[in-house]
Amino acid sequence: MTSDGVVGHVVALVLGRPADRPVRLLVDGHPSTQPAVFADALVDPLQTAGRPVARVRTRDFWRPASLRLEQGRRDPDALLDEWIDVDGLNREVLTSVARRGRWLPTLRDPETDRSTRAAPVDALPGTVVVLDGSLSLGRGLDVDLTVHLALRPATETRNTPLEDAWTLAAYGRYRRETGPERIADVVVRSDHPDRPAVVVH
Repeated sequence: MTSDGVVGHVVALVLGRPADRPVRLLVDGHPSTQPAVFADALVDPLQTAGRPVARVRTRDFWRPASLRLEQGRRDPDALLDEWIDVDGLNREVLTSVARRGRWLPTLRDPETDRSTRAAPVDALPGTVVVLDGSLSLGRGLDVDLTVHLALRPATETRNTPLEDAWTLAAYGRYRRETGPERIADVVVRSDHPDRPAVVVH
């Protein structure tokens, strides 16, 4: 498929759900697959179709540096298990948008590690939360629809900068223990960005 075709496929899945209820959508993938770019590409088509969108990033809900970096800045197990503030994301965004009709755009600045002091936003009926992140499936995030941008291990290694090679152990463990290609609702083969392919189960 083309990239636009994959976006259209995911948008159609969202629009197939009741229009008066929120949909929480998670886009997961290795950084080189650019899950944030894919998530951004969903926004305009969803809004054009009449669905309000809450665009959220997991990196704005990382745990405090004192917790996520407790074992050092290059610990692959901590990267997988400790970086995302799952409880905070559920409480302030994913569960909140469904139960309380409001969501928080950001919680903590990933660069300064300080609270962003963002104000909660009221969610219109049928709001679609579009969340992106890496290593984020199987973590207990309260989502309705998941997309995994998949790479072969060799591609993943080739696309990882040398200074980030320590992260490969986290992605290897993620594949073995979480099985993102097995549990995601939509799996997109992304080894060739110009020729993505949706896996049909």
